Amino acid sequence: MKRKERYTARMDEVVITREGDHAIIRYGEDGIMTTQLGIGPEITTMTDQEILDRHNEGLRAQAELAASFRHVAGEVPLGSPQIEFEPRSRQWVPRGNVLRCLISDRADDDTAIVEIDDHELDAEAFSRMLTVYAGWGMRIEFVPDDQTHRRPAHEVREPDPKA
Repeated sequence: MKRKERYTARMDEVVITREGDHAIIRYGEDGIMTTQLGIGPEITTMTDQEILDRHNEGLRAQAELAASFRHVAGEVPLGSPQIEFEPRSRQWVPRGNVLRCLISDRADDDTAIVEIDDHELDAEAFSRMLTVYAGWGMRIEFVPDDQTHRRPAHEVREPDPKA
């Protein structure tokens, strides 16, 4: 489920509290993430409206940056490892934005296995790896096992129910 995005707000749409040098901004609308805005010692002299203005300025700056952003997915070259084990989080993490994978299953229990390079990740390990990109979108293109290094031709159409 897609979470609701924060938006530039009016005073009657949020509740602002202070915790040390931080302002906590809670939207009245359910499903919108609370913001903890680091301000510093000057917070003691700021009004709630000044804090909200700073919050809204930050949202506008983020929107400007997002509008100019062009994502280019980086694919690790063939022969280089696509994933690496991160000991601090005890999980596999992708080294790029594209993963070339093979799907197999365990014969004894039909559990899905995702093979990346020489590593077999069960559904739990693969799912945990995906959390590195929490908040992003994802496209999956299924291709023959010898074509994972190529982008397939693709067309937008309804599937053929006879196929």
